[in-house]
Amino acid sequence: MLTTPPTLLPADETARLHSLHSYNIVESLQEDVFDELVALLANLFRLPIAYVGLMEADQLSFKAAYGVPRQPAHPRASSLCALVVRHSRVVVYQDLAEAPQNSLDASAIQNSLAYQVRFYAGAPLRMPDHRTIGTLCLAGPQPREFSPAEQQLLEATAEIVSHAIAVRSHCRNSLNDRRWLEIRTQARDELYALGALVRYLSARYGSSTPVPEEILQPVMRRLRDLRTILQDYD
Repeated sequence: MLTTPPTLLPADETARLHSLHSYNIVESLQEDVFDELVALLANLFRLPIAYVGLMEADQLSFKAAYGVPRQPAHPRASSLCALVVRHSRVVVYQDLAEAPQNSLDASAIQNSLAYQVRFYAGAPLRMPDHRTIGTLCLAGPQPREFSPAEQQLLEATAEIVSHAIAVRSHCRNSLNDRRWLEIRTQARDELYALGALVRYLSARYGSSTPVPEEILQPVMRRLRDLRTILQDYD
């Protein structure tokens, strides 16, 4: 296995890994709430690929993926998600083919281009202890502008994914898998409703990119309902 260069590691790497492993979610089975969420994002942003990635010491594992099969882990050093975790902030490449490369991102950019990925946007999964355990990402084969409003919505959705992971862990640690199933079902049903809203708004306002505010604002408001389902249990 390739070792991740120290320059790609955040200052809190040891504590970050401890946080990740405390949630017992790496290599877990697929769960519909995460699958539905990445499907919603791909449709909302008109992109073919969306996924939830969990960053281990030397590899990126996938909790959920849309547009590609659920893949085996990728080497951390060749993943753009490593930069999201390194900086604990949103990272956007509107056109990887035109992006200047440096010692931190050259390998990841070249690897992405080899897979015909030209656009990438990733937001950190920042947990209640403020550690970044992974990413919520969008990708596509064409260059694409990504507006500040789109970035805000991606960040808000990443916060919801982080909440869901924390709630899942809380329920499972208290031996209350039934409660997690109930919460997961409520959240999944809310995502179904959000998907219907996105389809309606897209039919009304068109499928241009960046996604217009007329679509983003109602979706952002509806995300508050999803957050409410989770907020009492994290």
